[in-house]
Amino acid sequence: MFVETVKSDGLSHLSYLVGNGGEAVVIDPRRDCELYVQLARARGCHITHVLETHRNEDLVSGAPVLARMTGAPVLHGPTPKHDIAYAKTVLENETLSLGSARIRVIETPGHTDDSLSFVLQDTDFGDDPIGVFTGDALFVGDVGRTDFYPQRAREVAGLLFDSLRKLVALGDQTIIYPAHGAGSVCGNNMADREFSTLGYERRNNPLLRMTDRDEFIATKLAEQHYQPPYFRLMEHLNSIGGEPVKRIMTPPSLSAFAFEHARAEAITIDIRDVTAFMGAHLPDSLALPCDMVPAFAGWFLEQHQDILLVADDAGQAEVAARHLARIGFDRTVGFLVGALAGWATGGRSFRTLPAVSVTEVARRVADSPEDWTLLDVRSASEIAGGMITGSCHRYVGELGNHLDTLRHDHRYTVMCGSGQRATIAASVLLRAGFSRVDVFLGSMGAWQAAGYPTIKAEDSICQ
Repeated sequence: MFVETVKSDGLSHLSYLVGNGGEAVVIDPRRDCELYVQLARARGCHITHVLETHRNEDLVSGAPVLARMTGAPVLHGPTPKHDIAYAKTVLENETLSLGSARIRVIETPGHTDDSLSFVLQDTDFGDDPIGVFTGDALFVGDVGRTDFYPQRAREVAGLLFDSLRKLVALGDQTIIYPAHGAGSVCGNNMADREFSTLGYERRNNPLLRMTDRDEFIATKLAEQHYQPPYFRLMEHLNSIGGEPVKRIMTPPSLSAFAFEHARAEAITIDIRDVTAFMGAHLPDSLALPCDMVPAFAGWFLEQHQDILLVADDAGQAEVAARHLARIGFDRTVGFLVGALAGWATGGRSFRTLPAVSVTEVARRVADSPEDWTLLDVRSASEIAGGMITGSCHRYVGELGNHLDTLRHDHRYTVMCGSGQRATIAASVLLRAGFSRVDVFLGSMGAWQAAGYPTIKAEDSICQ
């Protein structure tokens, strides 16, 4: 018997190949799913079933694609309002066998109505669970978010509490296998490790330690999460079944001439490091460092939009294209060869983005010029830990919805935790025609390291 973890970086998505006796199942496969077939073949197994713990909001499921590749049926939880077109519904206590291994279904709603967990048993040694695949119900150090049904917020938070009690009842020895790790948008405080046991989580996971149902519900209702627009696209694709990704993921390299002509019908994303973007970038390009594409691309892109990349090299362009495909954006049509060097050599225009230091920001805060604003684009949970006096809060993902609250004749210094998200936000402002923009490089990390004071978010005059 084996459990093999497949991690998709960027999304912090975890999927699993579980096998025994020449048979295997795949749990929560990603969209580019040939890998599972290769891994199963290497283990001498054939895939008999594809299991989904829930309908994902943050990535395109590979379940329907893998089902077509292998002939294995997809098993999914009950969906009150709609069916999953490509799956068979399974319910509490249904089982399937892989040699001496047995997988039992338990319904664990709360994160979504259709959430399932899959309990792994080794019948050669008894009926006690040895592991449980918890999907987005339980993570290492955290539990799933419950904000997808705002009209039923209290109800679904209570459902998750009840589901977690069912999981705890499996026993302290049970290894947990969640669908996401640290960095995922599906939780707030996941531990930076991919393994744990129910016993360890029962003693150390703050939300799992809560035994009072009302306290748990109140805690979940107080959480602040964001829902990028692409979540709706994921819900749709994961109901009808998404298409496979292109087998060749490296976008074509384009000369500066070809790239310039393609820009008229496409959005340009600069996936280089933020300092490279600051040094020189194409006008109207969006700064989106490669490792931040999975978390933020869905805020700014539309599904049927052509995408051009400014990349350091073909390898970086391929990684970004794969990140984009996993969240449903397939139209990456090329990347710029030689990045900005070849572009500038042809006499084409480019822009720079100034960076300012903590000392300069402190001086501006002290002087409080009337035509200047420090724009804090961190998340609500981050600003709850403190803000800089006089700063205004606009979350980076939602900045585009608040541009009408900003003045084009104003100067804006954009900040976040380190400067990366601030650069993304600054590029959004530049694309919208704001010309007096710079980035606080180091941002809150630099401010605190220098020993400058912060204020409580509720004391800020501009949020």
